[in-house]
Formats: sequence, C-alpha cells, structure tokens
Amino acid sequence: MQGKSTNRPGDPGCWGVVDAFERAIAALARRQHGIVTREQLLAGGLGSGAIEHRIRKGWLRPVHRGTYLLGHTPLTRRASETAAVLACGPTAILGHRSATYFWEMLPYPANLDRISVIVTNRHIRSKPGIRVHRAIALPRRDYMIRDGIPVTAPARTILDLASVAPEAEVERAIAEGYAKRILSERQLIDQLERNAGRPGARLLRELLEVDGGVAPTRSEAERRMLRLIDAAGLPRPRVNVRVGGYEVDSLWPDRRLVVEVDGFRFHSSRRDFERDRARDADLAALGYTVIRVTWRQLVRRPEAAAARLAGALAMRAGTATTPPLEGTAGDGE
Repeated sequence: MQGKSTNRPGDPGCWGVVDAFERAIAALARRQHGIVTREQLLAGGLGSGAIEHRIRKGWLRPVHRGTYLLGHTPLTRRASETAAVLACGPTAILGHRSATYFWEMLPYPANLDRISVIVTNRHIRSKPGIRVHRAIALPRRDYMIRDGIPVTAPARTILDLASVAPEAEVERAIAEGYAKRILSERQLIDQLERNAGRPGARLLRELLEVDGGVAPTRSEAERRMLRLIDAAGLPRPRVNVRVGGYEVDSLWPDRRLVVEVDGFRFHSSRRDFERDRARDADLAALGYTVIRVTWRQLVRRPEAAAARLAGALAMRAGTATTPPLEGTAGDGE
C-alpha cells in the first residue's frame, strides 16, 4: 500500500510543493537583492530543520543572525545594505554614513566594516558588521524606499552625518548632494527648523549660516570680497570680466592677477573641481596668477585672506596686461 504524504518539505510525496516553495523563496530573494530572513522562511512554511539543512548544504549563507544570502548569489553592496536593515527589524532604515554612500554623496569605502542603520526599537543593539543609531521616531518624509531599501532622505542623511563626521566630510557630502541635484539648501534648512536640538544641527547650521544668512550667492560673495578689499586699502579689481575665454570673478589687469571665490553653489562637484583646475592652468599659461578664496575664509579669516591678496598684488606690481580683455562688467559693486 502506498504511503501517505506527510506534506512536509523533503518528503517524496510533496516534491511539487517543495519546488513551488523553492520558487517562492527565489522570487522573494530577487526582490531583496538575494537576501531572505529566518522569519520570512518560517512564515512561508519552511521548518527550522529545513532551514538548518539548507544552511549546511550552502543553499542559505548566513550574513547576520537570522539573515541569509540565497545560494550562489553574490554579496553585493545592495545585498549587504538589505541584510543589515532586515537584521534590525521591520522599522530599521539605512542611515548616517551608509546613507551617504547609498546616495553617492561620499565615495563608497573599499573596506567597509560596518553598515549604519537607524532604529526606533530601543531593544535593538549594534552587532558585528552593523552600527545601530537610535531615533525616537523618524517622520515619513525623512526616509524613502529606493531600490527596495528604506534609506534616509538626502537632507536627513546630511543632518545625521553631521553628528558623526568631521566638518570637511560633511561639507564634501553637501557639495556632492548639490551637484547631483538630490539636495537643496531649502531641504537642509527645513531639517534645522524641525531638528534644532538634534546632534549634528550645530555643525550643519555653521556650514549653512554665516552672519545670520545662508550659503552665499555669487553676488553676495563678490560684495563681501569688495568690502574686504576696501577695508584693507587695496586697489579695486574689475569684476566679472572675460579673460582667455573665461569669465573671472575679480581681475587686476595691471598685475595679471585673478581671484575666484569658491562656494557650494558655483563650485560644487568633482567635475567642477577638475574644470576649475583646467581653467586655472589655461590662465596661468597666459601669464595670469589665479588665487582661490573660499566664502568661509572671507567670513571667518578675513585678515588672512586680505594679507594673502595684498602679498600677491605686491608681487605682481608692474606686470603688463596681456592679452586684452574680451569684455567688461563693472568696476566694483
């Protein structure tokens, strides 16, 4: 007499059921970059013994406790991020430095040892390969689902980064966010208005606010530069004139000296950086000296900026103008 199927995975009488179940696992893993969790497998009907059997056979490869990479699927960046988020529960969200890597506002490290995750469950703790950050709550507008992964929105990512990273790193991430058009000044100000007391808010405010205002426009930078020049008793330059095919911020024709003011809004990406260096080299080949001054130097160290400019003007005294200017703007404000 033919035996009755127990209808458990692994019994010959339910191979069709097993095949269907394996297909369901594979479909789930594809949606999650090759990652599945123990809870998902149990909810789908796979028993603890069947899970352990698949681990021994290498069909499930543990990534974190209770999270597995299916079969021979490669452990990609997205798979690692997914595994970290899933390992920390259903409300976990990719955040802090890991979110800046996700949004490509900072370069992905060659040897990343931990992935940063934000949780609202106080019982979830950091574990090998995962750094847990806690938040009382995370408003829905502060995170997104991208590529199947919950991740903090770019502006919230910057605020959180400012709580754990040095100023230069945060500044670089903001610049990249502006350049990629995934971040705006208005969004950052909104974060400060809603999270005034959070860690990172003070540094972000310092980066955005100067003398009660926000990051400068080009005209504001020009006015600040001219006030600095006047206060130091230096000769005024010509502003926004074309030389050698380029429009320059400030020019002293008789000294062949060019000064450019750098800031987030108009020198904010790696491409801009390379373009500016090529521009400086072209102007140098025409006999011009190019000095770059940042907005923050103008505001926080104006004396040093003025001394640097005065020294350059003194060194270039008596230099002839060549080639002729291609066009003019104004002399001063």
